[in-house]
Amino acid sequence: MAKGEIAKGFEVTFELDGEGFHASVPALKGCHSWGATREEARAMIREVIALWLEAAKEAGIPVAS
Repeated sequence: MAKGEIAKGFEVTFELDGEGFHASVPALKGCHSWGATREEARAMIREVIALWLEAAKEAGIPVAS
């Protein structure tokens, strides 16, 4: 079952898979990460959100949180 929380103003869902935790941001298409622990997945998705937003800004894609 997915459990949500907020990171950098975006809802993040966490799902336990066989080896760790999959994290995704439904509002940001393709924004996913993974970690062996929930804490690791949380840290990784924060980095991915920052990179996703930076790439969107460079491409001129508007993003609302």
